[in-house]
Amino acid sequence: MDSDALNTFLVVHRRGGVSNAAKALHRSQPAISRRIALLEQELGVPLFERVAGKTRLSDAGRVMVPYAERAVAAAQDAENAVRALLRDNSGPVALAVTGTLAGERLSKVLKRFARQHPDVALTLRTATSAEVSDLIRRGEATIGLRYDRDRSGELDCEVLFAEPLGLVCAPDHPLAGRRVGRLADLRDERWIAFPEVPGRREITASHVFALFLTHGLGEVAWTPVDSLTAQKRLVEAGLGIALLSHSNAAEELRAGSIATIRVGNLTASHEVVAVTRHGGFLSAASRRLLDIIRTDFSKVESAAPAAKPPRPSRQRHR
Repeated sequence: MDSDALNTFLVVHRRGGVSNAAKALHRSQPAISRRIALLEQELGVPLFERVAGKTRLSDAGRVMVPYAERAVAAAQDAENAVRALLRDNSGPVALAVTGTLAGERLSKVLKRFARQHPDVALTLRTATSAEVSDLIRRGEATIGLRYDRDRSGELDCEVLFAEPLGLVCAPDHPLAGRRVGRLADLRDERWIAFPEVPGRREITASHVFALFLTHGLGEVAWTPVDSLTAQKRLVEAGLGIALLSHSNAAEELRAGSIATIRVGNLTASHEVVAVTRHGGFLSAASRRLLDIIRTDFSKVESAAPAAKPPRPSRQRHR
């Protein structure tokens, strides 16, 4: 059993069949089928089964997945470690980031890293927090940035800082720039938040709904929007209010296109965490990128960016 066979098995699983795996691996379908057949022969059990015309993992295949992922990742570590002996500041570095963290702060990190390591091939992928962990676990990314700690023993998690969250609204909202005593005072507002999608759990979505429940607001009117940019555009248009991190709202607050609502009984934040695979190999360039991330992401914003005074309120129709 070699790493190529295990990788082929994983690609067939992730791509949902031999045909898609052949395209992804740039090999013929018969070659993929033979590789799987030899692996199944070696193990003495089928790894896949056909159900309703689709390729699904067998019971043995489901047991095999985490072991195959670790083996393939370890083989990639070995290759990276050997290549790193040739040149410390070259080779690939793969970064996986939760989409809402791919903002101004990350841009500064990447610019700084690119100036210092022009020969390093840096790739960036965005995903949900759970998917970031999966990419690190499988060895498809070297460093991850996500919200909240991953409880898996396969990963090392380093909390960079706890970023405050605040309520934002349109500049002409009646409460723009004002303070309310309780979150419950905003019960009748329409909220904009990330959807909770089965199989694609996002920490920020769960965080918002947990706050609603904690403050007795289990039933609120809300609009699910899976794009941070789209959320902010809807807030600007006066179509709802949202709970956003200070860094995600900074540009619009400076421009005066959105405003804040202060809530007396609301203190909310989420942890930004750097994730690496426990015991995984980090090249010199990867370690340097992690150092830059630690330095730049640990500069906690003690307060929200200053917002321009809201424009005079217009009559709103509800």
